[in-house]
Amino acid sequence: MGLFERYLSVWVGISIIIGVVLGSIIPDFFSLVASLEYAHVNIVVAILIWLMVYPMMIQIDFSSIKDVGKKPKGLALTLVINWLIKPFTMAALGWLFLKVFLSDWVDPQSANEYIAGMILLGVAPCTAMVFIWSQMTKGDANYTLVQVSINDIIMIFAFAPLTALLLGVSEIQVPWNTLLISVLLYVLLPLIAGALTRSLLDKKAAKAAETTEPKNVDSFVAALKPWSMLGLLGTVVLLFGFQAKTILTEPQTIVLIAIPLIIQTYGIFAIAYFFAIRLKLPHNIAGPASMIGTSNFFELAVAVAISLFGLHSGAALATVVGVLVEVPVMLSLVYFVNRTRHWFN
Repeated sequence: MGLFERYLSVWVGISIIIGVVLGSIIPDFFSLVASLEYAHVNIVVAILIWLMVYPMMIQIDFSSIKDVGKKPKGLALTLVINWLIKPFTMAALGWLFLKVFLSDWVDPQSANEYIAGMILLGVAPCTAMVFIWSQMTKGDANYTLVQVSINDIIMIFAFAPLTALLLGVSEIQVPWNTLLISVLLYVLLPLIAGALTRSLLDKKAAKAAETTEPKNVDSFVAALKPWSMLGLLGTVVLLFGFQAKTILTEPQTIVLIAIPLIIQTYGIFAIAYFFAIRLKLPHNIAGPASMIGTSNFFELAVAVAISLFGLHSGAALATVVGVLVEVPVMLSLVYFVNRTRHWFN
């Protein structure tokens, strides 16, 4: 790993501080950026995430995707964790902490809203950022794409009824525009761009092989890596800048919500990683499979919380806290996955 990747957690920490400081000093700028959205999808954040995902998509070899079905255990693990375990453990932990352990610090009405926000996070498995975690753990790009694609298909049909079941309400208005546009921006468009780029690079490499050093996929992706990392740090700055006021004015509430969220994140990862070892999955499949089950599709969760409960509701705040804790926690898990590679030898 290069200097930048080795100390990525430091740069992310600095970006968090920069985001909070700038968000408190120039809130009008962040309000303007936040207003640049369509169907609750922020255009600037979407571009930055696209910048992160695009290099990962270039590495996907479509000729190898047909072989993914020969390794069904990784797909099965992802689906079981995401749809049969994670939503229910999130709801249970939210209730246990906010209704029992921390009930002296949280009023019942606020606790219900915070739990609702946590449930929305639990029912929305990661779509975009998992490509970054997969890349950082040297995951199988083809396999990660298939895992994410299957989750997106299931989410279209299962998100609304599962959310309704856990929230205990009969009618859930899912912002379908947000869901479909997010999948389009974070998966489909980068995938098409990556496939076209890879095809072009392969053709140029074949023509230049006998005369010059070919511009192959690996060298092109290496050239894009600084931009990919810049996209990650830019996303962190913006997300924390958007929520600077909340972070500074409600630190105690944020800590109370963050406690069960952090326990849930590490707990789900531990379950997924344990079964990945027991199933004897290859490391480049076990890492991304565990990451998909651990991280959240926070863009969708935030949008649904706002549409269901309002911008200033406790549910919306809980989904925002999910955004705040996800990046540093996931970076720690990336470090752990890379350090435990020998467990899979």
